[in-house]
Amino acid sequence: MSTDLRDDVRALFTALAGREPDGLWSAPGRVNLIGEHTDYNDGFVLPFAIDRRTVVALGTRDDDAIRVASTLASDEGWTEAALADLDGLRAEQETGGWARYPLGIAWALGQAGADLAAVPGADIVIDSNVPTGAGLSSSAAIECAVGVALNDVWRLGLDRPALARAGQRSENDFVGAPTGILDQSASMLGKRDHAVFLDCRSLESEVVPLGFEEAGLSIVVIDTGQAHEHATGGYRERRESCERGARELGVAALRDLSVDDLERARATLDDVTFRRVRHVVTEDARVLETVRLLKTEGPRAIGDLLDASHASMRDDFEITTPQLDLAVETARSAGALGARMTGGGFGGSAIALVPDDAISQVRVAIDGAFAEHGWGQPDVFVVRASDGAGRERIG
Repeated sequence: MSTDLRDDVRALFTALAGREPDGLWSAPGRVNLIGEHTDYNDGFVLPFAIDRRTVVALGTRDDDAIRVASTLASDEGWTEAALADLDGLRAEQETGGWARYPLGIAWALGQAGADLAAVPGADIVIDSNVPTGAGLSSSAAIECAVGVALNDVWRLGLDRPALARAGQRSENDFVGAPTGILDQSASMLGKRDHAVFLDCRSLESEVVPLGFEEAGLSIVVIDTGQAHEHATGGYRERRESCERGARELGVAALRDLSVDDLERARATLDDVTFRRVRHVVTEDARVLETVRLLKTEGPRAIGDLLDASHASMRDDFEITTPQLDLAVETARSAGALGARMTGGGFGGSAIALVPDDAISQVRVAIDGAFAEHGWGQPDVFVVRASDGAGRERIG
């Protein structure tokens, strides 16, 4: 992580609070290698933490105020609330903007057992180089960075899976976005050149070697510049459709179906609900096969699964956009081994698994393809699988 990010957040904290912070903490964004919209269906996901991070400077207070500020906010001033008032703020979904993410994690830690009447308040300043709205989970990076910081200074002793659950609860119940636990788990549990294989029902996780570095491969992110918003209708409609499909098929969650059940599903469900269900069931199978191939044949064997995942999201789940489809098609034709949309959809980013010696030609091809369509130039960059959330050294 750039020392500039740490320096900037520390300087803003000192300017606003008039003192040095007690410490710095950070958490990464994530790329989901495969397993989209399976998490809230109790299924399987395979994300990894990336080398784009959110960093937090925090200092405790001698009252119960929690004040948050960010270099990313237009005014760079404090947003303030009392810890005792957070439960009331939870119901005011229309207020708070970006500040709902750090305030929400403080509330969620209270729900997880922290006595908010006994812990000190905090001044929290945030900076980040995780792109917002790009499908790289900038929100979970905020939640996890603030979560590990408050866990430390409040001496809560929560483990990383518990902090991930608190992050999800914050996003679901405080922010109002019906997301699963994928993002927070990746941000908390990540490890260099590894992915986090997560069973979203049991929350059991396994850190799986990716082997990208040894194989001379990189993940290239193509940020289309189409910002998406999970709390709006498209994501919620897909989740409701999945829940309806599970209910009509008599299972607790789509996780309980296999590919062999799809003929029965086709006969039972309307066409749209069936296609939503088919995406989730086949995506779970693709995650399991990707993990198997990474362990047995290595990362060069997984490209076709990435391609199939994108086709399923395009045709069955209908969450891609023309820009995402073009990014994927162009990356494949320019030398990528596989490519797919990543994140919740309706905008955001695609990823491509690219041999290191083909990165430049992929970048040039994508820039040219977008220019031909008259679309704004996408942000194309390489990410590395990196370590998860933790405390940073100062100085």
